[in-house]
Amino acid sequence: MFFPKSKIARSYHNIIRYKQIIAVLIKHGFHEFVDTSRLIQAFKLKKFQFKKKPQQKYHTRWRRIRLVLEELGPTFIKLGQFLSNRPDLIPNELCTELEKLLDDVPPFEGQTALAILEYSLGVKKDDIFKKFAIEPFSSASISQVHKAYLKDGTKVAVKIQRPAIRTKIDSDIAIMLHIAGSISKHVQGAEILNPISIVEEFRDGLYNELDFENEALNIEKFTKLFSENKNLSVPKVYKDYSSKTILTMEYMEGIKFSEYAKHDFDHDLITDRLADLVLSQIFEYGYFHADPHSGNLIIQEDNRICFIDFGLMGILPPKHKGALCDIIIGLVNHDPDRITKAMLHLSLNKEVESRNTLEYQVFKLIEHYAYLPFEDINIGHFLRDLLKLLVNNKLILPSDIFLLLKTLISLEGTIRKIKPKFDMISHVEPFVKKMMYNNASPGKIMKDIYASGLDYAHLLCELPSEIRELLDQIKNKTFKLQFEHKGLEPMLKKTDQISNRLSFAVVTASMVIGSSLLLKTKVPPTIYGVSGVGILVFIFSVLLGGVLLISIIRHGRM
Repeated sequence: MFFPKSKIARSYHNIIRYKQIIAVLIKHGFHEFVDTSRLIQAFKLKKFQFKKKPQQKYHTRWRRIRLVLEELGPTFIKLGQFLSNRPDLIPNELCTELEKLLDDVPPFEGQTALAILEYSLGVKKDDIFKKFAIEPFSSASISQVHKAYLKDGTKVAVKIQRPAIRTKIDSDIAIMLHIAGSISKHVQGAEILNPISIVEEFRDGLYNELDFENEALNIEKFTKLFSENKNLSVPKVYKDYSSKTILTMEYMEGIKFSEYAKHDFDHDLITDRLADLVLSQIFEYGYFHADPHSGNLIIQEDNRICFIDFGLMGILPPKHKGALCDIIIGLVNHDPDRITKAMLHLSLNKEVESRNTLEYQVFKLIEHYAYLPFEDINIGHFLRDLLKLLVNNKLILPSDIFLLLKTLISLEGTIRKIKPKFDMISHVEPFVKKMMYNNASPGKIMKDIYASGLDYAHLLCELPSEIRELLDQIKNKTFKLQFEHKGLEPMLKKTDQISNRLSFAVVTASMVIGSSLLLKTKVPPTIYGVSGVGILVFIFSVLLGGVLLISIIRHGRM
């Protein structure tokens, strides 16, 4: 369900929710933002309905933003988590604060979950399960998970979507789009961030996460890609007992990574294995689990690592993998030129005001990390600083890079909770070298030459017909050349202004001369022997001249 950019249904529910959002913003000290973006006027609400509350001084502005999102509930928490991975859009301090948002909410009634299950699958619980636990063992903003046993005794985890969550999200997204439109219109400088496109990108990702059939497909693809890896375990999906709102999976026994540090196990083995598994997904397959935090990882008895929650997956195209490899090699070898080339290759626009300035900024960034031991270099934070540098130089990055950034930061944060001095560089290096070697191998070069040869052969085959078509157009006098001018609008606008001023000045001068003649000839009616019409025309021409003079002074053209 999609909504127009600037309109929102004035339903009773939407108005109540909108008032709640404004009240929470004012409660946390954002009344100035509410006034500037004219949110109260959007629904023709009255200002007296919202009372200003004293701001708690010990809360920073960034913390107050987090508190607003937490109080507004699941959709806004998800928005905060989305923004925490976009250092190109928000300050680093806010990114750090939003990373504290927890997607952990109280569970809903077990009987309600059972009713949703039976309605969605179209069968009674007893027809599928031998046993079903009414109390969930895990709960999040979109769903909760129950233990159950199939008829054959197989232990499963049943993920059930929250009641009416889609309707609530639809309403919140509609309001977000409306607020984004109001901000774009009334807040100066907001057009640079393009708030509407940010909400639309967030909306698309969230709706994708709401579709459990899509998550089931992610699990199946992940299983096929890594079926040969003996260090990795993936839950089996039972598609016959799944739908868009229900996902039935194999129950994975083991210890959650968040509790692993409390046990006396081989921490080095597990942290090394986890790093290699995620880096293999990124560099070798370009398809990776994009949320490897400790709550989504289970360590099994044979030290196999099991990933759960496949709602968010990342894809890294070969072009971006190559650029990422160059950036990491440039960091290790202190090579700012290589990193600058990779950054320009990565960006969607190649325009930069000064490449030398960009390269110098990269050099300074590298110097910050250059003399640190490898175990003290946080790759995720380095990449975040680097991406911020790109944004400051007005380079545009593809969205999959930010998902990769989130994954690396989450991975390093998870590992360093158990092993604070973990050397991520040493684990990345073999993957980078392997990829660079594969790209430079004779087989890859021959493959590229063969592909280029096919392109040229195809071009040569098409060239005669293309030339014939061009000659026919010239012969039939249908050949057309189209020119598009860019950057002339300001000049045309200025020319119009000059023409208008000249016309205005000529008219004013003419009226002054005309009024002088009227005064001289004493055209009736007269006032004290002076023409009244002449006086009126003279006064009017003086006013026009005054307006023209003020306009010139205001624009500093004296």
